[in-house]
Amino acid sequence: MSPAFDRQPGPGNTGGVTVPLPPLPPVGGETTGPNVADVVTRQHRQLRKLCEQYLADGDPRTAQVLIASISRHLSAEEQYLYPAVRSLVPDGPELVSRELDEDRALLEACRLLESTDGQDLAVRLHRHTEAAAGELLPLLQRLAPVEDLVRLGNRFELAEEAAPTRPHPGTPVTPPWNKVVDPAVAIVDKVRDVVTRRTTYPKDL
Repeated sequence: MSPAFDRQPGPGNTGGVTVPLPPLPPVGGETTGPNVADVVTRQHRQLRKLCEQYLADGDPRTAQVLIASISRHLSAEEQYLYPAVRSLVPDGPELVSRELDEDRALLEACRLLESTDGQDLAVRLHRHTEAAAGELLPLLQRLAPVEDLVRLGNRFELAEEAAPTRPHPGTPVTPPWNKVVDPAVAIVDKVRDVVTRRTTYPKDL
């Protein structure tokens, strides 16, 4: 598993507990970029908007983009957001276990999306985004140093680009194995996307 930061206890980081990330080289003398809460919140807004668009138009291309976007997003959360919550937040393991169960159900709803009206996925996506906004992200922001939140944001965005574009509810959901399996599965997904000319990004709609 990736080594954690070696950090002494301080404000927002009590008890010497650290975010489980390898150190990143600073940019311009400091760690820069959006923090993970901003990244996740922005993406949740985009996912809800995509879902609303699909419910309104039923376009198969919108469904493809929604499925790919959710698949990438959940992969990145499982690689970086959830391990941070598990290590820093009181009752973190229980919270993460609950979210992982919900995410498996959300991926299953993605798998079935193109043969349904999308209502089940919409309900599960709403619950996913509300849990993050109302519980996980505020707790993480309260307990993790800002620098670590930015590093998490950087890692989160990198992980998304190497993530699967199709739902795989049966793949590993915790490090280190998801960090190995997800990029490998993603290669197969992306080859299939090219061969079938599948649309996977909102900008391509």
